[in-house]
Amino acid sequence: MTDALEPAAALAARNPVRILNESAEYRAARQELLIQEYELRRLTEKVAVMRRALPEGAAVTGNYRFIAEDGREVGLAEMFTDKTSLAVYNFMFGPKRARPCPMCTNLLGALEGNANDIQQKMALAVVARSPIERLIAFKKERGWRFLKLYSDANGEWSRDFHAVGDDGGDIPGLHVFTRRDGSIRHFWSGEMTEADPGQDPRGAPELAPLWHMLDVTPEGRDPSWYPELDYPG
Repeated sequence: MTDALEPAAALAARNPVRILNESAEYRAARQELLIQEYELRRLTEKVAVMRRALPEGAAVTGNYRFIAEDGREVGLAEMFTDKTSLAVYNFMFGPKRARPCPMCTNLLGALEGNANDIQQKMALAVVARSPIERLIAFKKERGWRFLKLYSDANGEWSRDFHAVGDDGGDIPGLHVFTRRDGSIRHFWSGEMTEADPGQDPRGAPELAPLWHMLDVTPEGRDPSWYPELDYPG
């Protein structure tokens, strides 16, 4: 299907947008960039098609138990609610941490803003290793209303789905599962673990809008900068 698409250069050539007082040099460079932006959009869609076409994933057989915000102990099946797909994010807020990971918090803050929309089409859960009381307290501190937080009750989830390192530290991650005919299977997990030279660690797709916004500025994203939990008033 991609071979039948009109060349990106032809699409860019029809671009009617011009910015007041722009130079010819700027427009020429912007048109070249626009071609690559069209190609990036197409590559993003190609990767999404490949992801959707993955073969059937592994059956989920572990005895994963979680403590929900209402104090109930639940399994993975209950997290699906009435949906057939479930995304679980490993939140870096283990019992050894005084405060949770600022990067995770930034991402979850963005997901909180979209959680109601997301949960119209799929289930979304956030799992951490701290007791549920700590998670609830932090949720209230941030003003989150719609994210569903769970504590890993018996540690099996964190062990099997790479939420804890050999040193006992937290590891973030996004995992997607499907439920078909009563069978829960793994569908996809983020597996990009190495960054290119000079880049900050990141996965693909990039989930946090913070980085997309920084990428459209002249300064770009600073590989040595990370968000904070709080900023001075």
